Amino acid sequence: MNDRVNSDTTTSRKILRPRRLALLGTVAALGVAVLAASPASPFGMTSFIAPAQAAESATTPPGFGDLVAKVKPAVISVRVRIDQDNDKSAMLQQNRMDQDEDAPSDQFSRQFGFRGQGGMNGMPRQRHQVITGEGSGFFISADGYAVTNNHVVDHAESVQVTMDDGTTYTAKVVGTDPKTDLALIKVDGKKDFPFVKFSDQKPRIGDWVVAVGNPFGLGGTVTAGIVSASGRDIGNGPYDDFIQIDAPINKGNSGGPAFDMNGNVIGVNTAIYSPSGGSVGIGFDIPSTTAKLVVAQLKDKGAVTRGWLGVQVQPVTAEIADSLGLKEARGAIVDNPQDGSPAAKAGIEAGDVITAVNGTAIKDSRDLARTIATLAPGSSVKLDVFHKGDSKTVTLALGELPNERQAKADEGKAQPGNGAPRLGLALAPAGEVQGAGQKGVVVTEVDPQGPAAQRGIQTGDVILNVGGKPVANVGDVRSELAQAKSSGKNSVLLQVKNADATRFVAVPLA
Repeated sequence: MNDRVNSDTTTSRKILRPRRLALLGTVAALGVAVLAASPASPFGMTSFIAPAQAAESATTPPGFGDLVAKVKPAVISVRVRIDQDNDKSAMLQQNRMDQDEDAPSDQFSRQFGFRGQGGMNGMPRQRHQVITGEGSGFFISADGYAVTNNHVVDHAESVQVTMDDGTTYTAKVVGTDPKTDLALIKVDGKKDFPFVKFSDQKPRIGDWVVAVGNPFGLGGTVTAGIVSASGRDIGNGPYDDFIQIDAPINKGNSGGPAFDMNGNVIGVNTAIYSPSGGSVGIGFDIPSTTAKLVVAQLKDKGAVTRGWLGVQVQPVTAEIADSLGLKEARGAIVDNPQDGSPAAKAGIEAGDVITAVNGTAIKDSRDLARTIATLAPGSSVKLDVFHKGDSKTVTLALGELPNERQAKADEGKAQPGNGAPRLGLALAPAGEVQGAGQKGVVVTEVDPQGPAAQRGIQTGDVILNVGGKPVANVGDVRSELAQAKSSGKNSVLLQVKNADATRFVAVPLA
């Protein structure tokens, strides 16, 4: 990521533009005043301006001074020290990505500053160096517990926090959760730290928000804006559910709090969309509802445990819903239940659609992943499942998500096609193709203009079933396609296996 700019040119533009805009605003205001003044009174302008000023005062939002004075003492800057030899450090990995303009993660860059020596701008890295990073955090209890981001303290050898009054303390890392990018740290020795609380309510889009943090290592800095959106998925992980805000957030703000007008924390500043490395008014916060659950587990156990269902799932698209006979394109379709998983033991099969958990409707595959993750391992859950045209309820006990596993929620990037009765495939029984196994039919050739190709089916894929029924040869495939078409369906659902995974693909029919 290239943060270098021509300082002379950039500075002059930033100074001149506001002046030009201010001047244009003044001219426009006078023009309206003149036009609105009564022609019978040459001094009508004076009587017009007074009500306008009064109206402006009435609509001007109150300042944030009282709120900031209340919460700012609880916000801290977090400074960490990391041995550069530790290549597993998330901070070092992110630092390298931030220098690589071609990295996909450039758009969603983690915000913290580095003050290391070497390794920048193509300079060779020396073997034994120490990098220091700076982020933000906030106390959540009087006895010194504080929240920050996992990527701020990951693999830190030492952690120091500095309060708003300049007092510095040594902190220890209590626990981290990479999946949500949250960490809990602790400062010992005092029982009267200023602290803030998490909000119990989800903010509304358009609500005011005040962010406090340590941008660029400058110390406590306050910015304000509104909640721009909620439920954002930025591709950070299977549990993405970010709040988007437009309060300016920059390097070093990571781990800092975002407050509502009552002084409660609605989110933890974590990432920004940044083509240039600076704030462009698109920031992302971990919601307080998520942070509360994670922090509570980190405090009690030092780690987070999550419920595990044991299924690979994908969203239900409109075409998949049509091919299954579902009224709405909602829920998560099971690509493959993992052997020995709670789902497999409960009889959930590939092609089943999970539509609700404990009576709460499931929107899509990510919604299912987030919902299951909030439940404790061993807890009993009821799943509403659409199974081969019928709805049923399945009760099972969740397992514990192993540390090395991630809940999989593929996003099923189906591409539009013009539809055709033929799929545009050449097929052969799997048993006749070496290495393909004994089940299904193997794709031996793909018409690049056909509907199957447009849905991502490739040579070497194995089609296991069509329309929910197993297929063993070309005749089986043709029969199921004819059956789907005669039933009035607009698309047919294929279960396709390749070297990586098993998935469902809805292919359109003419």
